[in-house]
Amino acid sequence: MGKTMAVGVPVIIALLILCGVNLVRSDASDHRYKEGDLVPLYANKVGPFHNPSETYRYFDLPFCSPDKVKEKKEALGEVLNGDRLVSAPYKLEFQKHKDSEVACKRTIKKEEVARFRSAVNKDYYFQMYYDDLPIWGFIGKVDKEGKDPSEYKTYLYKHIHFDISYNKDRVIEINVRTDPNALVDLTEDKEIDVEFMYTVKWKETTTPFDKRMDKYSQSSSLPHHLEIHWFSIINSCVTVLLLTGFLATILMRVLKNDFVKYAHDEEAAEDQEETGWKYIHGDVFRFPKYKSLFAAALGSGTQLFTLTIFIFILALVGVFYPYNRGALFTALVVIYALTSGIAGYTATSFYCQLEGTNWVRNLLLTGCLFCGPLFLTFCFLNTVAIAYTATAALPFGTIVVIVLIWTLVTSPLLVLGGIAGKNSKAEFQAPVRTTKYPREIPPLPWYRATIPQMAMAGFLPFSAIYIELYYIFASVWGHRIYTIYSILFIVFIILLIVTAFITVALTYFQLAAEDHEWWWRSFLCGGSTGIFIYAYCLYYYYARSDMSGFMQTSFFFGYMACICYGFFLMLGTVGFRAALLFVRHIYRSIKCE
Repeated sequence: MGKTMAVGVPVIIALLILCGVNLVRSDASDHRYKEGDLVPLYANKVGPFHNPSETYRYFDLPFCSPDKVKEKKEALGEVLNGDRLVSAPYKLEFQKHKDSEVACKRTIKKEEVARFRSAVNKDYYFQMYYDDLPIWGFIGKVDKEGKDPSEYKTYLYKHIHFDISYNKDRVIEINVRTDPNALVDLTEDKEIDVEFMYTVKWKETTTPFDKRMDKYSQSSSLPHHLEIHWFSIINSCVTVLLLTGFLATILMRVLKNDFVKYAHDEEAAEDQEETGWKYIHGDVFRFPKYKSLFAAALGSGTQLFTLTIFIFILALVGVFYPYNRGALFTALVVIYALTSGIAGYTATSFYCQLEGTNWVRNLLLTGCLFCGPLFLTFCFLNTVAIAYTATAALPFGTIVVIVLIWTLVTSPLLVLGGIAGKNSKAEFQAPVRTTKYPREIPPLPWYRATIPQMAMAGFLPFSAIYIELYYIFASVWGHRIYTIYSILFIVFIILLIVTAFITVALTYFQLAAEDHEWWWRSFLCGGSTGIFIYAYCLYYYYARSDMSGFMQTSFFFGYMACICYGFFLMLGTVGFRAALLFVRHIYRSIKCE
């Protein structure tokens, strides 16, 4: 624990510095302007509204393009987020009103008309940033007055209205709306002359500069939203209290009876039939099969658990405010790199406790256990994004940066952690001796097999978090804003408690049935919530979202598979650690020959 904390402090400091560096800056770094100053307006991306991963560069559509397109330099997290900022074709000077100003006149060719029409039919939206404030709107509309789809008319908006509020020398708020009367008919394939126009209106406000982001974060903490979240938490808490109370009562009673019975048995004649968990004491601490893989899974799970805790700390401190582009991605990459020493230390020290000899192979397995599937998924999805020419395709330079982080930070820390773990020379604390030959496991009913037990173990923790899951999915795979991290943290704590408790209960029932192979079972039962979350992904995709197309589908199921796998490793580790504490405790409490 001391080692983890020692690693933790520099991680948090490094992260706060990094996220501080990553906070989005405008060209005018202090956000102060004089009347007539040009305030930076960047066009970010366009894409189908229902497919948040499928976004394209703004000028992939034939909009007005300035003579010289200036690209904004972006931080690592922004690039990972799919942001590609370029100078927009509109000039919005500070406190300067404009009325129907012409941005440009251009002739749209037949094939460009077809591209615009296809984009409008797919509900394309645009996103821009003005002095780092996000703005977005739809690029056109489909008029469905005719009953037959062939009678639908497609229109492009050609006039944008910018309504901007300022306080002294700072921009406070910007809203954009499109003029419903200034339309270009795209229904037919023919050349069209278009005049793209914009109007700018300024008004003074008393809202202070440091409160200008509040309107974005308040949307997720509106009273009716908060009511649902608190209802979800109360529902989870009641479920948890009832179940934990029920299980605790049963376990306490049963264990108490067991202790009395076993104490009585020792005093009574010894020719009685041996049954129950006490009689497998010679096998219960027999090391599991595939111990290198088991130790690697524990190491990766511990690292992901540490990563989650650090992310929560940063979220509760207020680093991930809405539209702080890429801060979360930067934090994930950096913390994962810096905590790899924890994975190396945990895996190798536990592997050596299990009397493993090939610790180098164990360390390689630990390094690849989570990163391997993630890297393969990324390679496939990045290829798909390149084929679609989407902004989700990472530039070569960014891939090089990530590879360098992995080579120069993650790998050395993993090796250092592994060496420290090997040299820790800790011994496995088993309160009872293990016999030379394993005892035979009696035949058990079907519901005591691994898969039915995993189904039982995963359902309970999942039922405690599923309401909150919808909001997280709607934020990650939609356009909702999620900022109530305190509630999310409470739900996470509930999830950990339920996972630990249900794993302990199932481990007890398994041992009571004289099945001593509990090591892998407790890990699989703890992690099974990850499988339930992936099943929820299927439900969310088909029932709650309007996502479509190969790219969005592969991104959704590909990256969710990696996230659920991460949950599986993390909660599996929590389940096993809880079960290990419990098993040590009960076997320490009885006298064994």
